Amino acid sequence: MAARTPDTSRAELIADTALALLTERGMRGLTHRAVDELAGLPQGSTSNQARTRLALLEAAVARQSEREASVLTPADMPVPGSGLDELTAALAHALHRYLTGHRDLLVSRYELALEATRRPELRAYYDAAGRRFREPLVALMAAAGSRTPERHALSLVSFSEGLMFSCVAGSHHAEVLSESELRHGFSELLHGMLAGPAPR
Repeated sequence: MAARTPDTSRAELIADTALALLTERGMRGLTHRAVDELAGLPQGSTSNQARTRLALLEAAVARQSEREASVLTPADMPVPGSGLDELTAALAHALHRYLTGHRDLLVSRYELALEATRRPELRAYYDAAGRRFREPLVALMAAAGSRTPERHALSLVSFSEGLMFSCVAGSHHAEVLSESELRHGFSELLHGMLAGPAPR
């Protein structure tokens, strides 16, 4: 669980604790009472902040998005049109930082994603939070010369998601690719997509 600092609000503490519970205990371990206990808050504090389970899940999704954005910061991304080498290096650096220092965030994201498949109301909220990451990639792909930036952004996201799952919960969970290896993989993907034949 993220330590509380003077700048951390009670709402952030509750959401951070919810993410920690998802990582440690899974969806069944996330309850209002468990959040109160793990966060060291008076009983009923979480219920006052998020009265329903859906409200608690929505708070967790919003905090998940905020914390992932702090890892995959837009400032690390090159400006559109900088070139494939700069884009490749930035993507590899961001993904390597995520895999080496924030694996717990990936586990909580997978828990929330699976729950969203069972709750249509959470699905809409989860998808809206995800657009903050997808839309900049579409713009970057368009600036890089893609004639189908939406499709190429989806391929880029799918490639990244597959690597993250494999390194955190899949067959490569015991090892993390080096930044150099990730850069090579992104380079192959991007050059392959953008140098390929024009779409029919």
